[in-house]
Amino acid sequence: MRGWAVAALDLVFPARCPVCEATLGVGRRDPLCGACWDGIVRIAPPFCSRCGLPFVGPHAGDEHAPRDADSGVCAACEVSPPVFDWARAAALYAGPLREAVQRFKFGRRPTLARALAALVVEQCAAAVPIGAVLVPVPLARERERERGFNQAGLLAEHVARAVGTRTRERWLARIRGTAPQTALSAVERHDNVRGAFVASSSASGADVVLIDDVLTTGATAAECARALRAVGARSVGVLTVARVS
Repeated sequence: MRGWAVAALDLVFPARCPVCEATLGVGRRDPLCGACWDGIVRIAPPFCSRCGLPFVGPHAGDEHAPRDADSGVCAACEVSPPVFDWARAAALYAGPLREAVQRFKFGRRPTLARALAALVVEQCAAAVPIGAVLVPVPLARERERERGFNQAGLLAEHVARAVGTRTRERWLARIRGTAPQTALSAVERHDNVRGAFVASSSASGADVVLIDDVLTTGATAAECARALRAVGARSVGVLTVARVS
């Protein structure tokens, strides 16, 4: 019945892709069209077992190559291991995915959460430990009020439903506002979020998976992981829709 209803609505009000404005048709992953969905550059092995950075492809740099074939860890993580145990991203922050994430966050298109979460599940579900709890990275209250939603929270709900686990938004809180990270350098990003998060003692002994939209330098994820470690979380992983290479 749902398929017939969607088809009927499309005849009267043709649905359009929020990224390219094409009419949705064959291969669609609502609300994305088939061309945009297929145009997403998925991240596949080999990649760093700690930070998830791909070792091969046009976006992989020589400085990130593994130090030896057995370690599977990039040079940056060998020199300075991240606070979190592992990180995985579904795809590169480029092309139609970059546009989709931008529209999701800044264009007030919360319906994109379903397709973006499906991408995470498609590429990264196997990384989620059995019994893990998904915790979305919290937004500042003013920013969430302005946007109308926390994009990480919406993603976490969809991913949790797909993999059969729980979400706990209150396990992590942002205790002070921070400047937008977009225009900051790597060092400035770390300084900007230092001490910005506090975790609940309920996370003690849990395998926690942080959920966010994009992993850039890992500064926010690292600070969230540090707060969760401080209350005794057993492990902290990171799942994002995209990562900047």
